[in-house]
Amino acid sequence: MTIALVSLPAASDVPNEDFAAASSGVAVLLDGAGVAGGETGCKHGVAWLSATLGGVLLGTLVEQPGLPMVECLSHAIRTVGSLHEDDCNLRHPASPTSTVVAARTKAGALEYLVLGDSALLMAGRDGTVDVVTDRRLDEVGKQLRGPVDALPTGSPEHAAALAEYRTALTRLRNRPEGFWIAGPDPEAAQHALTGSVPLDSLASAALMSDGATRLVDRFELATWDELFALVATSGPAEAISRVRDAEAGDPDGRRWPRGKARDDATVLHWVLP
Repeated sequence: MTIALVSLPAASDVPNEDFAAASSGVAVLLDGAGVAGGETGCKHGVAWLSATLGGVLLGTLVEQPGLPMVECLSHAIRTVGSLHEDDCNLRHPASPTSTVVAARTKAGALEYLVLGDSALLMAGRDGTVDVVTDRRLDEVGKQLRGPVDALPTGSPEHAAALAEYRTALTRLRNRPEGFWIAGPDPEAAQHALTGSVPLDSLASAALMSDGATRLVDRFELATWDELFALVATSGPAEAISRVRDAEAGDPDGRRWPRGKARDDATVLHWVLP
């Protein structure tokens, strides 16, 4: 496997809640989510959830190549739940969750699974770029985040509106009328986007958290094709550097309203055989 991976926290003094890893024809990326500074019912925290779930999922995908990816994710969620169900309240409505992107080579194809608003980009040998990302969270969020986007990012008023927004969003988590995300409930895996693409049609793939895809879907400073080309030619670090430059140029979210002025950003680029 030829892998280039960069993952940076939003700031040097906070944990990175993204996780990415690769091994033996498998790659995974998770972007943890929780309520900053609020009660979650879990004493371990968001970074622990994304890293532990990511590690278990990676191992399951490698060790059980015959098991469908959805079942691998369900198994990983159950396993991680068993690790802390005695110490934590997994029924708490704000318990930590995570997006999931996973890709696995099998029988001449690249299988994939995407749950939540992280993204999988696949570059064809013909130069095309296909993007798989779960927009259900964004679609629900657009209906709720008007008061948040109207306020300067980082202000006390913005923080209060953001807390109300997250509370409302939590009520729609893992519900048919809302969105699906990996957390305590293995059922969420059944709602992931899945598919398979012939390996001989692909040149490479990139797994990205939404902190990295901001360059396209929040800031609109690049197209998906341009972002992938940047990753493939200049590397993941350069792509994240462009995101950081944009964030630094709009610290109050006036040009680009957003919940976080800076976000964890992760890019894993996989050159396929």
